[in-house]
Amino acid sequence: MQHSSKSISRRHLLLAGSAVVFGATLPRLAMAGAQREETLSDDVASVMRNAVSNANPPRLIFASAAEASRWLNAMSTRLTPYVPDDYARKRLLTNIQYEAMRAGLDTQVILGLIEVESRFRQYAISGVGARGLMQVMPFWVRQIGRPEHNLFDIRTNLRYGCTILRYYRNRENGNMARALARYNGSLGRTTYSNAVISAWQRHWQWA
Repeated sequence: MQHSSKSISRRHLLLAGSAVVFGATLPRLAMAGAQREETLSDDVASVMRNAVSNANPPRLIFASAAEASRWLNAMSTRLTPYVPDDYARKRLLTNIQYEAMRAGLDTQVILGLIEVESRFRQYAISGVGARGLMQVMPFWVRQIGRPEHNLFDIRTNLRYGCTILRYYRNRENGNMARALARYNGSLGRTTYSNAVISAWQRHWQWA
């Protein structure tokens, strides 16, 4: 059956357009490793369970409102290539800063980690099933959470991710490089830790 070049071109455009629309509805894959499932002691599991169940409203935690405003504006500018919408950027940054501070972690390192893990894509999924901004493995919901916890929810994902990283840092006696490698499931190698530290130093340092 003969088709004119015009009808073929039209059909290709329609198919391409459908693929773009369909693709936009799917979670985007992330290049990430995977935390290793392990048996937690009752005490550790209880502490982590309490941490991820916290439901306080997020807020910026700084010594002064002026310092909070300076940080938010500076980080919002840096985050623009990843999150174009101004309101979404500032909401995300407020959640990141609050959850990092609540877990006793450096907010700027968490920003570097999220850049490496998901490039700030809320619905990112890795090839091994890690989910969301901080690429949390679903088994954590079973271990320390509740069935209704959604790892694609921004606050939930950040709360889990920061709680898990704090646990790994404690396990590694404060050695953040090793904690990061453990978070990625690559303990014993430095590639991932170096990538996070490099992202932090290039894009997210704050005096």
